[in-house]
Amino acid sequence: MQAIDRVIRSRLHSDVPLIRQVAEYIIGGGGKRLRPALVVLSAGAFGYQGTRHHELAAVIEFIHTATLLHDDVVDESALRRGRATANSLFGNAASVLVGDFVYSRAFQMMVDGGNMRILEVLADATNIIAEGEVLQLMNCNNPDIEEDGYLQVIRCKTAKLFEAATRIGALLGGAGREAEAAMARYGAHLGTAFQLIDDVLDYSGDQAVIGKNVGDDLAEGKPTLPLIYAMRTGSAAQVAAVRRAIEAGGLEELPAVLDAIRETGALDYARKRAGDEACLARAELAGVADNRPREYLLQLADYSVTRNY
Repeated sequence: MQAIDRVIRSRLHSDVPLIRQVAEYIIGGGGKRLRPALVVLSAGAFGYQGTRHHELAAVIEFIHTATLLHDDVVDESALRRGRATANSLFGNAASVLVGDFVYSRAFQMMVDGGNMRILEVLADATNIIAEGEVLQLMNCNNPDIEEDGYLQVIRCKTAKLFEAATRIGALLGGAGREAEAAMARYGAHLGTAFQLIDDVLDYSGDQAVIGKNVGDDLAEGKPTLPLIYAMRTGSAAQVAAVRRAIEAGGLEELPAVLDAIRETGALDYARKRAGDEACLARAELAGVADNRPREYLLQLADYSVTRNY
């Protein structure tokens, strides 16, 4: 991971001072580096011995970073990872344009590798992530979204990059077609579980731990799984309160929404759905030889559900 961080910082170099400043701020903000770790672990699970996975792990992190820069502008977010967002410090224009720089740098690095299959995987993933962002935008303030529709959004917006990370790791390691597909499914299930727990933490996490304001999704009118479940199982009064909150955005209805979520067991339901996805992820590793990277991938499936930030 230290080698990946060195690649990230060297590849972010630009002669434009503002690009360096904004990019270093967002990269230096920490984060779990989970997606690049998946590239390294997936490659290691198939015995990869080279260093190309460092570059590709950095590519994955750049794609993720660019989406964060753009997301925070779209969502008008002020806090991420316990720090002010780049857009709140440098302005929306700088965040969008530096996000574009980071995206384009990622594609330069993909081309450098000269592997058309990996380029195809990453290009397709980037396109699907963008579709997921637009789907989420369309769903904002819409209380009529069903569970399947919401899961489609997170599989595009979040899980797709996890899937790409594990797939390209398998490709680097020389995995066969079936093993590559299994690793891709592992990543997709892991990413889905990860996002579902993010949904849970938005209504139950400690702000000092999760690094963002509790209720941010509600403030943006996002109908996430806890809200969808509360509307599906709650009383007429609870359903009405959640509908109003989603339609209006903001936090005026937050106390009533929290009551509805608690009384309907919506967080337990979302945790169970996340746990189901984690179990599916673990099952996809059954055909991988027993080694240390595989063991870490199994542990990550557990971590995706048990984490508190």
